[in-house]
Amino acid sequence: MKENDFDKIERYINGVANENEIARVESLFLNGEDNYTLRHLLNNDWDIMLRDTSPSEVNRSHLLDRVHHIIRKKETLKRQKPLQKFIRVYMRAAAILLLPLLVAGGLVYSLLGNHGITTVDRTVSSTIYAPLGARVSFNLPDGTTGMLNSGSYLSYSIPFTNNRHVKLEGEGWFEVTHDENHPFVINTGNSTVKVLGTSFNLSAYPEENYVELVLQQGKVEFLDIKDNEKVTMLPSERLVFHDGKVSKSVTDPEKYNAWTEGRLVFREDPMAEVARRIERWYNVKVELADKELEKYSFRATFQDDKLEDVVGYLCMTSPIRCQITPRRLLDDGTYEKEKVTIYLIK
Repeated sequence: MKENDFDKIERYINGVANENEIARVESLFLNGEDNYTLRHLLNNDWDIMLRDTSPSEVNRSHLLDRVHHIIRKKETLKRQKPLQKFIRVYMRAAAILLLPLLVAGGLVYSLLGNHGITTVDRTVSSTIYAPLGARVSFNLPDGTTGMLNSGSYLSYSIPFTNNRHVKLEGEGWFEVTHDENHPFVINTGNSTVKVLGTSFNLSAYPEENYVELVLQQGKVEFLDIKDNEKVTMLPSERLVFHDGKVSKSVTDPEKYNAWTEGRLVFREDPMAEVARRIERWYNVKVELADKELEKYSFRATFQDDKLEDVVGYLCMTSPIRCQITPRRLLDDGTYEKEKVTIYLIK
């Protein structure tokens, strides 16, 4: 090993290595069986960790956060480096070195310890993104799970377990791990949602200026940041925050998390809400040509249906007609969204 290889390994683990450094570190571990110096150092570090019974200055509870961030960062780079190559590289490394994550943890501990830095001192951010027309499941370091809907972002900082604050742009289904000492807080820009352990659906797309919170189980607290207005919610309640006003009603939570199973469900929903959800589901633009349409409501369940089928059903059950305008190329080289215009038959 070269003298600067240790710096490259540390930069690689911290997620700031360049392409050449990444290639060098991966090459070292891929050929670890032939590299006596690397094997000797790793074995020594591992033995020292096993023998060391003294209290450590490093809070090991944050190592999981660190590993989670590295994994998440690798996922965001998969467009530049195919996932199959990533798996192949690390499966081979696992065959070469026993318990590679633990050994790597020992190396991190040794390297950072020599520089007088602990993992707690490093704060990094991570973002999960669901592309348009897709849904992405997530698993946070504290055990909280859920799913993001089309075009949504979920951002958080690491270390996370002791500071469970996230930012949501879009729509997400959350099943929050209970931790009374560390509440789970979601920031949506103009409002926050505070929970201890519960399951709920939260929609907060910035361009819509509309926040919708539906609680399935548990208890949450909604806060309007501007007016400092707090609202406590109980199971089967739906809260809407629009134009600075908060309203609450009783509803069926099942229809609001049906999207996580690929189902689009309407239960006597007004046309404005139907249009808004169709827009997000199919990544199209829906326009109501007549204001009277807002008085109509719909009840239906769709699963894996095409846009044309959904629009056709709406026309069959109401005195309306629909026109679908295909995407077209704009002057700047981009395409505008497919458009659905709904007219009232008079």
